[in-house]
Amino acid sequence: MARLGMLIDLSACVGCAACAVACKMENQVPAGASRLWIREREVGRFPNLAVEFRPEQCNHCENPPCVPVCPTGASYQTKDGLVEVDVAKCIACGACAAACPYDARFTNKKGGYADKCNFCAHRLAKDQQPACVETCPAYARVFGDLDDPNSEIAKVLKAAERSDVLRPDQGTRPKVIYLNAPSKKGLTQEVSDS
Repeated sequence: MARLGMLIDLSACVGCAACAVACKMENQVPAGASRLWIREREVGRFPNLAVEFRPEQCNHCENPPCVPVCPTGASYQTKDGLVEVDVAKCIACGACAAACPYDARFTNKKGGYADKCNFCAHRLAKDQQPACVETCPAYARVFGDLDDPNSEIAKVLKAAERSDVLRPDQGTRPKVIYLNAPSKKGLTQEVSDS
């Protein structure tokens, strides 16, 4: 079985939000909601400051806290490790959203169910890349099987100088992995969400 994941190279991301727009259009995300967003942070110390653009979304965790808390089984994990929502079973109770340490879920008010990134599962079924990967003009995203040593994602991850995940202290083992994040030395301050 594949272990699907995504790499996001923060040294390549320019914060254009093409990924977020592509996601909204591809998945018909209602106005005011997002499956993917961009955080902007100042990193470094004066006078050596830089801006980091960090796209965030569901991390498709190997140990997803959102799955066991779902009272109806609507939140589940596929054989490939994707964390999905069966909208027919979802009662929009919000338990999964409360359990997610990444704030990656929202209630789709139009449909009445929990919603989030699913790596464009409908596109994967047609052997296509997720819309955010295909759209990125900076080629900052790579998607594929993390366990296949011949896959592009495995090769890029192996060659990366630095890799990190969000909130490793949570023990969720995220499969959205950030490459080339600025050094954790120095002052960092979150500025805004796009």
